[in-house]
Amino acid sequence: MEAARHWWNSRRLRLRLTLLYGGLFLVAGSVVLWLTYLITAQAMKQQFIASPVKVTGVAPLPGQARAPARVITDFVQQADVEHRADSVLSEMVRSSTLVLILVGITALLLGYVVADRALRPLDRVTETAHRLSESTLHERIGLRGPPDEVGRLADTFDAMLDRLHRVFDAQRRFIANASHELRTPLAVNRTVLEVSLEEPAASEDLKALARALLGTNARYERLIEGLLLLAQSEQELTVRKVVDLEQVVRAVVEQIDLQSRKRPVTLHQDLRPVLVEGDPLFLERCLFNLLENAIKYNVRDGQVWLTLGRHRGDGVITVRNTGPLVPPYEVDDLFEPFSRLQGDRVRSYKGTGLGLSIVRAIVTAHGGQVGAVAPPQGGLEVTVRLPSAEHP
Repeated sequence: MEAARHWWNSRRLRLRLTLLYGGLFLVAGSVVLWLTYLITAQAMKQQFIASPVKVTGVAPLPGQARAPARVITDFVQQADVEHRADSVLSEMVRSSTLVLILVGITALLLGYVVADRALRPLDRVTETAHRLSESTLHERIGLRGPPDEVGRLADTFDAMLDRLHRVFDAQRRFIANASHELRTPLAVNRTVLEVSLEEPAASEDLKALARALLGTNARYERLIEGLLLLAQSEQELTVRKVVDLEQVVRAVVEQIDLQSRKRPVTLHQDLRPVLVEGDPLFLERCLFNLLENAIKYNVRDGQVWLTLGRHRGDGVITVRNTGPLVPPYEVDDLFEPFSRLQGDRVRSYKGTGLGLSIVRAIVTAHGGQVGAVAPPQGGLEVTVRLPSAEHP
C-alpha cells in the first residue's frame, strides 16, 4: 500500500498531463465527429436524389379510386431515400466512434510517453535536490540540452548551489577562526586570575575580585562553547556510526552529580537498548543538555524521569521533571537561542539559554524530531525521536 502511494505521488503530474492530453484529444475528436455528421447529413439531403421508380399493378382498395402512378412513385422514392440516408449516417457514427475510442487510447499512451520524456529533466533536478547535503554541495545537475524552460531551471539551480557552497565554506572558516580567537583570550584570562589567587602577597579584596572575575570568565567560556557547538551541530554530520543510546545515556548519568546542587533531585530511569546512526559525541551532548536542563530547572527534592525505548521503528528519549508551572504558549520558544522563561526558572540557575537550542540542532542533524509539552502540575516533558538503525 505504501509503495503504491509513493508511486502515485511520484507520477501524479505525469498522469495529470496524460489525462489532460487524452481529454483534449477526445473533446477535439468528438467535435470533429459531430461536425462531420452534420456536414454529411446536409450534403445527403441536398444531393441524394433517387432515380424514378415505376410502380405498376397496384390494385386500389375496395371502394377507393385508383391512385395516380406519379403520387405512388414520389412517396416510395422519398421513403427509400430517408431510409438509406439514416442507415449510412448511423453506420458512419458507429464506425467513427469506434475509431475515436481506439485512437483515444493510443493518444493516452502516447501522451504518457510524451509527458514522461518532458518531465525527465525535472526528475534529475528533484533527485539532485534530495541527494544534496552540506557535504555534497559540489555536485551539479549539469543538464545538457536546449536552453528551454527546464534548462534555465537547472542552470539556476546549479548557480544557487555555487552560492550555497561558498556560504558554507565561509561559515566553516568563520567557526574555526572564532573557535581560536574567542577561546584563547578567555583561557589566558583564566590562567592569570588563577595565578593571582595563588599569590601569597595578594590581599583578600584582590582575591575576592579574582574569584568574581573567574566566575564571569567561566560563564563567557560556557557561552562561547555553546555558540560554537550550536553552529557545528547545525551543519552536516561528518561522523556517522551505529551508537547504542543506552550506553550513551548511562555515560551521561555518570557525569552528572545529582546531589551536589542546592536543589538535589531524584532520577528515575527506564532504559532499553536502542541503536541509532550518528555522531556519538553530539548525541552525548544532546542527552547531557536534556538532563542538565531537567535538573537545573527543578524544585527542591524534585524528580526527573528518563525513559529510553523504541516506538514505530524510532528511538524515543523522554525526559520529564517536576518544577515550576510553564505556560503552554511559551514551550516552543524554549528551543530558540537565548530564550528563557521569566520567573523561578531563570532565578534558579544562570544559564546561557542555548541548552534546548543545541538539542534541537543535534536532533535535526540526525534526521530526528524533538518536542516538548508542559504538564498542568508543572515542569516540562521533552521527547526526542531518532531514526533507529535496527530493523523493526
